[in-house]
Amino acid sequence: MRLTKFLAAVFTGLLVTCSAAAADTYPSRTVSLVVPYPPGGSSDVIARVINEPLSRLLGQPVIVDNIGGAAGAIGAQKMLNAKPDGYSVFQGSVTETILVPLANAAVKFKSDEFRPVQMIGVAPMVLVARADLQANDMDELIALARRQAAAGAPLTYGSTGFGSLFHVLGEKLSVSAGAPMVHVPYKGGAPLMQDLASGQVDFMLAPIQQQILGMTDAGRMKILGTLEPRGTKGAPLLKKYPSVNDGALVKDFSYQFWHGYFVRKDTPEAIVERLNKALGTVLQDPKVRAQLEEQGLTVAAPGTTAEAARAYEAEIARYRDIAKVVKLQPQ
Repeated sequence: MRLTKFLAAVFTGLLVTCSAAAADTYPSRTVSLVVPYPPGGSSDVIARVINEPLSRLLGQPVIVDNIGGAAGAIGAQKMLNAKPDGYSVFQGSVTETILVPLANAAVKFKSDEFRPVQMIGVAPMVLVARADLQANDMDELIALARRQAAAGAPLTYGSTGFGSLFHVLGEKLSVSAGAPMVHVPYKGGAPLMQDLASGQVDFMLAPIQQQILGMTDAGRMKILGTLEPRGTKGAPLLKKYPSVNDGALVKDFSYQFWHGYFVRKDTPEAIVERLNKALGTVLQDPKVRAQLEEQGLTVAAPGTTAEAARAYEAEIARYRDIAKVVKLQPQ
């Protein structure tokens, strides 16, 4: 018994020593920042704001690695397949870490395989329609959706893939409206916006970004409302737009889109803490904050890894409940 306790103590001591040693030398080479969508979308823009200042702090290059497909699952799986050594970091959201494992039968990873390092921020979401859609607010959209469904020509909405937050919210809107709608999946936000602007799909739900505002100002699409709570006009970029909850037909359709950095759950604690502190410092950089806010993001306050873990657990519980409401089934 004494020998067993002795060996256990020695093993624990070796783990602590190895973890500390890993942190002392980390990073000693290039770090891959996996963005699970093609270049040009909001996730990619955010990553390219973060990677250079993070490189300077870590003393090694941080290279953005765009891997689109399967609503972000392909990029997520690549990070999870890498060694848990901090050299593969994932820029994720509720879509890839929580919803896709519930929606895609081919996805074998689970939400608890991700270890949150630091939240980056949250973006207000908007309902955006093609410019010539015969609806200018949420109530008019629902009325149109009901007429189109009754006529056998349901409205179409685009998303960044089956199981993405935008797909799940589209399904929730369909349930709330009592009108079937057709989901059209894309590999990323950039091709989706191109098709929306050309009238190939009727509408989308998306986090606000400068590209959407630019296309709206140019008359290529239109914002029907924000997904902020009723009577709220808090986001500076969206003060002139109403909330979709201000009408008569939809209540409590309030969502934001968060971005965060993740590693594998078995990454050594000391490396996770090193990344957490570096990212916290980056988020306090005035230039970085200004660039992220320009994209519509409310930048997260630097927090501990424990705080990030608690926030992530709460989001897992929330969106699993929503998945049940829309009867999301693995396909």
